Amino acid sequence: MKLAIGVDIGGTNTRAGIVSTDGEVLSSTEFRTGHYESGLDFADRLSNTILELKDNFEASNESCVWSGLGIGAPNGNHLTGCIEEPPNLRFKGTTPIVQLLEERLDFARIEMTNDANAAAIGEKRFGAAKEYADFIMITLGTGLGSGIFVNNQLVYGHDGFAGELGHVSVIPDGRYCGFGRRGSLENYCSATGIRRTFLEMIAQKGESTALDDRPLREISAKTIAEAAYDGDPIAVATMDFTGRLLGEALASTALITSPAAFFLFGGPVQAGDILLEPTRRSFEKHLIPTFKNKIKIIESGLAMGDAAIIGAAALVTP
Repeated sequence: MKLAIGVDIGGTNTRAGIVSTDGEVLSSTEFRTGHYESGLDFADRLSNTILELKDNFEASNESCVWSGLGIGAPNGNHLTGCIEEPPNLRFKGTTPIVQLLEERLDFARIEMTNDANAAAIGEKRFGAAKEYADFIMITLGTGLGSGIFVNNQLVYGHDGFAGELGHVSVIPDGRYCGFGRRGSLENYCSATGIRRTFLEMIAQKGESTALDDRPLREISAKTIAEAAYDGDPIAVATMDFTGRLLGEALASTALITSPAAFFLFGGPVQAGDILLEPTRRSFEKHLIPTFKNKIKIIESGLAMGDAAIIGAAALVTP
């Protein structure tokens, strides 16, 4: 049985899973990333977790053949094998995670990339992008990431960090991001951005909403989308504003690589048409004539729960 291990390093939790060649997660485990302030201590914990996961699986399954270990990480650099200045991990600076794991584990291949690139590779290998040579993956979550395929190749750029669409400025002098920049797409079209837009619209309009009785901590992109489906005017305006910004940004991005499709993945995408319809309308509106009616916007074919693990495993799946 040919298998790979995929690891998703998140700001809160790190998940590791055993993945088959057809993209099925056969076993998984997780631990708290936030407990570790040292990259070295984190590498020790991760290697022990992987060994335990692997040994437990081999104990009840014969003839396991391991193709390798794939890792998706915030600011994970495929070219250097390092996590470089991660914005949402407690261990800072540069951590040579691939080298540290190679010293501790016996895999023929250990590969790493950032989490959005891993999602793009997973979409290509196991999801809805199998037949697409040119596409762009957009991941919407706490932040906004992207992975770009051109001619069946993931684009890394000269330093390994190509494809940071989330940090493109879409509103001059807009909201500040963690890097001190203003008006980035991530600050408006991520789950965090959607929530902020909703709260700002309440303050600006002074109207009541269907979520007025909810504690502030319970207001999320998901509850806002649900309120929009129920017809709440401010929630509808929030999702429309988000879709218009996202569609315009995707139209500008399409000019660079001329993709056949954008694949959208993540929690806000689960809102469905309340977000996707204004996104598609805005996208077509802002395309130049040469590009109109040629590029699809498609929901990801990856299952939400295990997508990050599957994408990471796809790095080393033959």
